[in-house]
Amino acid sequence: MVLNFTDPFLTTRVLGFENLFDRLQRLSESQDRSSYPPYNIRRNENQIFIDVAVAGLSKDDLSIELADGVLTVEHAGPQAEVVNGSNEVVYQGIAQRAFKQQFTLAEHVEVRGAELVNGMLTIELEKIIPDEKKPRMIDIKTPKKLLGGS
Repeated sequence: MVLNFTDPFLTTRVLGFENLFDRLQRLSESQDRSSYPPYNIRRNENQIFIDVAVAGLSKDDLSIELADGVLTVEHAGPQAEVVNGSNEVVYQGIAQRAFKQQFTLAEHVEVRGAELVNGMLTIELEKIIPDEKKPRMIDIKTPKKLLGGS
């Protein structure tokens, strides 16, 4: 995986760590990751959306877990079904294999919810900036002049 430093997240796997170049470099060089299922990451100011293409899966087939700052989207694999005594597949073009996608979230990124519509799983995140981290103006004080002194 090659890091794209023009990407607003600097990588497609780490959300909210925009300024941590060293950590991102280590992540990009670490373990081999699968690109299945395909996903997009969108950003609108402090809102972040992860869109995962999960055609043919229902909400019961998917699990989403947040643990120790790692968001995991997982599918255990297809359940074999027999329809009218037959389960013959002539051509398998739709992948329904098991997967596990993980996304590392920054400390102040919260999961707001998830929605599955027309085979697209959308996970909504929000970057909450604590008051102590928000920009603020600092007053400039001037020393008082001493009267009557030379």
